[in-house]
Amino acid sequence: MSLPLNYTPSENEPYMSSQQLEYFRQKLLKWREELQKESVETLHHMQEESLNEPDINDRASTETDRSLELRTRDRERKLIMKINQALERLDNGTYGFCEETGVPIGIARLDARPIATLCLEAQELHERMEKTYREE
Repeated sequence: MSLPLNYTPSENEPYMSSQQLEYFRQKLLKWREELQKESVETLHHMQEESLNEPDINDRASTETDRSLELRTRDRERKLIMKINQALERLDNGTYGFCEETGVPIGIARLDARPIATLCLEAQELHERMEKTYREE
């Protein structure tokens, strides 16, 4: 399905209409593609980069940069998994609805975080519970 030029979902149309679903599918696919491209670029950069720096400070700096890059890529790998799960929800008809309550997550929330699985209220409850358990 192709979307009208500059289409953005609106609260004035039926929730999770075919256009909204296609909008979020394209958004997720584009996001995943960007992350995968960055991952390939990191791999090439790391292969070209040499750890045979003559200066110990340069070597330490390079190793720190590499470590940071690997942590970033690991977070992005996990994000790609969440994107794939969101695409599965799009395919099975559960995308856009809270996993806990079944209520709509909301267009604005999904537009800001298209991998969201919880409505705002459920997310806030989870965060309060996490904070409570961390403080104990």
